[in-house]
Amino acid sequence: MTDSFSPGSYLAPAVDWLNVHLHGLFSAISQGVEALLAMVQSVLLLPHPYLFIAIVVAAAAIWINRKVALFALCMLAFCLCAGLWVASIQTIALVCVAVLISVSIAFPLGVIAARVKRVDEIILPILNIMQTVPPWVYLIPAVMLFSLGRVPAIIATIVYGIPPMLRLTSLAFRQLPRDLLELGQASGASPRDILFKIELPTAAPTLLVGLNQCILMSLAMVVLAGLVGAGGLGAEVTRGLSRMEMGLGLRAGLAIVAIALLLDRLPRGALQRHSAGRAMAV
Repeated sequence: MTDSFSPGSYLAPAVDWLNVHLHGLFSAISQGVEALLAMVQSVLLLPHPYLFIAIVVAAAAIWINRKVALFALCMLAFCLCAGLWVASIQTIALVCVAVLISVSIAFPLGVIAARVKRVDEIILPILNIMQTVPPWVYLIPAVMLFSLGRVPAIIATIVYGIPPMLRLTSLAFRQLPRDLLELGQASGASPRDILFKIELPTAAPTLLVGLNQCILMSLAMVVLAGLVGAGGLGAEVTRGLSRMEMGLGLRAGLAIVAIALLLDRLPRGALQRHSAGRAMAV
């Protein structure tokens, strides 16, 4: 006796229909994401590793402080000494592209949700569901629609990184002091000036938390996406586990930790330096 209901019997034709009728759309998205990722990765791999490290350390020393610069030197030097420089740069490129697209989608939606109650009521349950779904589940539809490789990994990472940034952006703009907004309106400032000179600087600490969460969650997904051929350190961890090469797995895992700490510390230090500069100017 066969089951009267089988989800797979309905899901498979739907996926086939999407692949046939929307092949052009998926192909365009795939080519665009692949081109952006290839450009970022080629730029990061263009300088010699020593020169790349020197540039990052010098930028951190000038725009943040010497402690962060020394920290960046140690993290990048570890990735180089571990023999995982190319894989580390590939992972950084994957995270940068995913975070860039995630923030580009989540930030405007968060601002709209903070200002339009109906939009917030629609988005909130969707975010709750998205943040309770296990991360590897996002890879399944991405692989179904975009096959294996870096593109489905990026798509899944983008979707996984949107909820924290969107939620915290909405929270940041809802918690803005009303007196500051009223003061800006009373002084005759345009909506654009209010946004860039009052709202964004005031909401910056909460937005930074959202950015950090987006970066770290994207990094976690990118590492997991090594299972579908995304490359980078995730592939090295997968290779080490599948071949029982514990040394490779350990080095790749520690390199992931180093990159996570680096990507967390650099933007946070830059914003703290910027906020301190603004406070002294006032």
